[in-house]
Amino acid sequence: MDQKFFFQIMVLVIGSFILTTSCKDKDPTTKPIPPINVLEVLVKDVPLEREFVGQVYGFQDIPIRARVEGYLEGLHFEEGYPVKKGQLLYTIDAQPFVEKVASQESMVAEAQTYLVNAENELTRYKPLAEINAVSKSDLDAAQASRDAAAASLEAAKANLRMAEINLSYTRIVSPINGLIGKTEARKGEFVGRDPNPVILNIVSDINRMRVEFFLTESEYLSVARDYNDRIAEDGTIKRENPKNENNLTLVLADGTVYDEEGNVEFLGRAIDANTGSILVQASFNNSKGLLRPGMYAKIRVEFETAKDAILVPQKCVTELQGQYSVFVVEEGNILKSRQVSIGNKIEDLWIITEGLKPKDKVVIDGLQKVASGMEINPVETTYSAEKDIKE
Repeated sequence: MDQKFFFQIMVLVIGSFILTTSCKDKDPTTKPIPPINVLEVLVKDVPLEREFVGQVYGFQDIPIRARVEGYLEGLHFEEGYPVKKGQLLYTIDAQPFVEKVASQESMVAEAQTYLVNAENELTRYKPLAEINAVSKSDLDAAQASRDAAAASLEAAKANLRMAEINLSYTRIVSPINGLIGKTEARKGEFVGRDPNPVILNIVSDINRMRVEFFLTESEYLSVARDYNDRIAEDGTIKRENPKNENNLTLVLADGTVYDEEGNVEFLGRAIDANTGSILVQASFNNSKGLLRPGMYAKIRVEFETAKDAILVPQKCVTELQGQYSVFVVEEGNILKSRQVSIGNKIEDLWIITEGLKPKDKVVIDGLQKVASGMEINPVETTYSAEKDIKE
């Protein structure tokens, strides 16, 4: 091979290399590495809560009953408004009871007359019996007549008191300060005997409300053990959460959290053999009057604290046919879809029980734009809800 031919071959090889390199630099299909927001998993001690459906009652719900029969003469309140203790609510036709009182008063007067006569008779017999002017049996009979007259007077007085009590029942007053509801009887109706109305209304004390819910036997044991663990040597409760010593939260029907404190009043005496559950009663302040008897609400109960729990925002997690996964940044900034197991939901975060470890970084935004095996330019970000997690 002569030198000129060799030189021509080298020129062709070098030109081909330059042309190939130039084409690669200008390849329009080459894409830049995309920046993707990622978040380092949160590691916190978080309370584990469970929810129970409860029903709201007034602290006192007092039925207003017609304790005597009669025609309702008047209503002396506005339905749905507050009433005061002792305030007149209903009046029942009192005429029959007035007449009964008058009749019993006459019976008392008659019994008093008999007693006076019997005492006078006994007074006359005593000196005569001392000088044997009358027999001992006559004295005994006079004494018995006097005692019987005294007993009749007491019975007549008792009947009079009962008649007066029944007369007082024709004026029905509120037993407490509270909120009265809709009346079950109107003016002119006969009340006090079935099938006519007996319970006319209900007055509720709503300054503080009762909420009743049920725990299963296993849930009760968990709570009871936690409670025992929090008892100090002096018998007081160690308050891990000073804002709410009983760890109770009330969630209303619209999903909002009630903003006043709650306390456990008592646990039921026994486990219900039919349902396997035990009654729990809690009470909540109701200074704004928001709660009303009959409402349904959820009670969140803090059972325990998960130590060093791993949390990620809900929007980091995807679900497919009951399987949960997240995109994790691995070595070389390569994404990998990793299956995880989720636990409790805390605010808008999931507790991850399996699949992640501290320091792992997960994709938080643009999940629809990424895929497993994709190289990214990770942009670390913080999560705004982190400050809301209980310390």
